[in-house]
Amino acid sequence: MNAIPTSRTGQAIPAAKLLIDGEFVESGTTEWRDIVNPATQEVLARVPFATKEEVDAAIRCAHVAFATWKRTPVSVRVRIMLKYQALIREHLPRIAKTLSAEQGKTLPDAEGDIFRGLEVVEHACSIGTLQQGEFAENVAGSVDTYTLRQPIGVCAGITPFNFPAMIPLWMFPMAIVCGNTFVLKPSEQDPLSTMQLVELALEAGVPKGVLNVVHGGKDVVDALCTHDLVKAISFVGSTAVGTHVYRLGSEHGKRVQSMMGAKNHAVVLPDANREQTLNALAGAGFGAAGQRCMATSVVVLVGASKDWLPELVEKAKTLKVNAGHEPKTDIGPVVSRAAKARVLGLIDAGVKEGATLVLDGRDVTVPGYEDGNFVGPTIFSDVTTEMDIYSTEIFGPVLCVMTAPTLDDAIALVNSNPFGNGVGLFTQSGAAARKFQSEIDIGQVGINIPIPVPVPFFSFTGSRGSKLGDLGPYGKQVVQFYTQTKTITARWFEDGTATGPVNTTIRLG
Repeated sequence: MNAIPTSRTGQAIPAAKLLIDGEFVESGTTEWRDIVNPATQEVLARVPFATKEEVDAAIRCAHVAFATWKRTPVSVRVRIMLKYQALIREHLPRIAKTLSAEQGKTLPDAEGDIFRGLEVVEHACSIGTLQQGEFAENVAGSVDTYTLRQPIGVCAGITPFNFPAMIPLWMFPMAIVCGNTFVLKPSEQDPLSTMQLVELALEAGVPKGVLNVVHGGKDVVDALCTHDLVKAISFVGSTAVGTHVYRLGSEHGKRVQSMMGAKNHAVVLPDANREQTLNALAGAGFGAAGQRCMATSVVVLVGASKDWLPELVEKAKTLKVNAGHEPKTDIGPVVSRAAKARVLGLIDAGVKEGATLVLDGRDVTVPGYEDGNFVGPTIFSDVTTEMDIYSTEIFGPVLCVMTAPTLDDAIALVNSNPFGNGVGLFTQSGAAARKFQSEIDIGQVGINIPIPVPVPFFSFTGSRGSKLGDLGPYGKQVVQFYTQTKTITARWFEDGTATGPVNTTIRLG
């Protein structure tokens, strides 16, 4: 029997558990990963990489539970979601502390992470109207046609490290409130806050087997994508993994929605409100240490707004880098040492390729947290489209600044980029905004909004290289994704009997 791992202080290191058939169980795996505080390198817990048999058990329990859960009245499902949102509100500060410790976010960012997921849970309480079908009376002689939106079965979710609360809450509440069952694979880097949200879901009344959790890496992902009983897969993460999940899941007959990488631009016109715009660019570019798929990573200064660059640099210099739990912190650490090394490597590449490093965050130090994975605000100017820092999603607090002579040139620049998650325009001109929103080929557009993530009663609509699959997370689109349409064509006779042969073909023309 293996010895129980201990920390530097001699205390036992806790192990994350699996959730299978309503029970939190110890994994029998031999493969583990440490969950590390990115500001201190303290090992917070260990996460198991579930065995093939454990993943299979979770899926099969979900399949068994589906037989009963799909017949559970909508009103019962809604009451569970109503209780769940209340529990999340009650425990939000506690979960935010866990999230900040394992992911590195500032406490306000961590609370925002949870709150944006909470909004989706609140929207799930409207499933009674969201899942309604349609009815057409007398489409032919005494014939009615109507549709039902029914659950599809076992669904799986694969979530990223950067939003360990919001993204899981995008997925499993909407899936199960539609009548499906769910198997969740959180990020192996920071699953503790996710598991706290899962515990609250059970407390809210989610029955055993309806929600299951397995941890792991590629083997677990592949098992979810290929298992015969899994009907749909939701993914948020990197382009490389998202492309793999989409192809493998699709090859095995699954519905797949895959939200992937991005290179989001902010286009600034000279007539924009200068102070508000600069504040927005700093927050969107450097907040959450740049580890957002909707972070602004490229600023396009149009015309005379190119003269704003020095002010943007000065604004970035005022941001405070520190551990996420420390008061007044603006930028916490990136999630891991590997992530920091990758960001620093791309900054070095930008310098070698000839971009001008007008603000260098590579050598930032934080007293008391010398081992932290910190990168300070970094700004490049003179960036071209051929450079790696432009073509690659850096996922760190690095902002690339480009210029364009006109709005038409800026639109052409953005549209030539392969990604299509989000874009922002800063202007006081309604005509310019109208032209921009019409001609830009990006799924989510902000007008004087730097991170245009839609509220839950719309849907997340990233496009092009940022998305595979035609239906996005949450909102109306995800109800379509998690349900199948059944169409019924019916004729009823007044006395309940037919006096002669019935023509089985209904002629509608």
